[in-house]
Amino acid sequence: MSSDPQVLGTDQSPAEPRDLKLVHAFLQRVSSAFESKPFQVHPVFRSGHAQTLGAYAWPRRGRLKPTVADDEERFFQVAADVQVLAHCRWHKDRQEHPTMVIWHGMEGSTSSVYMWSLADKAYRAGFNVVRVNYRNCGGTEHLTPTLYHGGLSDDLRIVLEELVTTDGLNRLYAIGFSLGGNMLLKLAGEYGESAPPEIVALCAVSPSVDLQASTTLILHPSNWLYHKNFVRSLKQRLRLKHKLFPERYDISNLDQIKTIRDFDERFTSRANGFAHADDYYYRSSSVRVIDRICIPTLIIHAVDDPFIPFEPMRQALFTENPYLLLIATERGGHVAFISATNKDEDRFWAENRALEFCQLAETSFPTSESA
Repeated sequence: MSSDPQVLGTDQSPAEPRDLKLVHAFLQRVSSAFESKPFQVHPVFRSGHAQTLGAYAWPRRGRLKPTVADDEERFFQVAADVQVLAHCRWHKDRQEHPTMVIWHGMEGSTSSVYMWSLADKAYRAGFNVVRVNYRNCGGTEHLTPTLYHGGLSDDLRIVLEELVTTDGLNRLYAIGFSLGGNMLLKLAGEYGESAPPEIVALCAVSPSVDLQASTTLILHPSNWLYHKNFVRSLKQRLRLKHKLFPERYDISNLDQIKTIRDFDERFTSRANGFAHADDYYYRSSSVRVIDRICIPTLIIHAVDDPFIPFEPMRQALFTENPYLLLIATERGGHVAFISATNKDEDRFWAENRALEFCQLAETSFPTSESA
């Protein structure tokens, strides 16, 4: 597991606690702004499943692909033998612009359509954009002998801190979808009061804050399609890892793996130093450290998310943390939120609220607070 984060600022000095009055005023401003733009579910995609599948199939990939074609590739060294690949889009004077750093969900990549979509909107709104793959994702299995897992918050920390110390960026906004949201929230909790001031705010969309609960829910018969696809993708990736690092992975019994939990018990936990799957789920779930988050944070989650349960977010720690704003919608599915209205530039409500959250933060905190 990762060690306690070493906090780095542009002046290499310890981070100061955030001004809670400023944070409270900012989150109140966000809440008020969002009240005038409630999520209204699209009449064709009313259920959680319809939302989730509809967002996946929505015909926007062809329009968005040209917008990312010229993005710069960037490799981050997150461990001695591990690199992750990011795709960056910079404004001419990058240090004069805020920067949005985005992580995808389980078995996704920087080419996931919601990554392209948010990146396109954020860049046009004046943000530099850095889309980051987890270890092994986006065709990068050769860059590490290891497997990724849902608790790799230290990888996120290294990426963010390199952008501060190497690139001189002083206004970072981090966005995580699904499993990436869990990693991001876990990192924020691990930072506690020592979070770098350059990380201005965070947003997690449909985060899997309790990995045990998520792994249980996806086994429900109604989720067979998602579960089947996840298991197939995980097994395909492991077969490729075996070809690249045959001495590291024994896949002789891989065909016996039928569930995500089986995979985590046999491979994910053992490859990453956990005692077993339950140990992995417990130690990697951000719900354990939500109460320690001291960075302004927005969580967007739908109650009808088919395979990432909302129940863990009913705990008081999600409403009692003054740095955290939870926006819970009755409908919206998983990383979907297809809206009935076209008041925004498109119908993807959660993406638009995540961007608006960052824009409001840009005008809510003085430079000395975010740099």
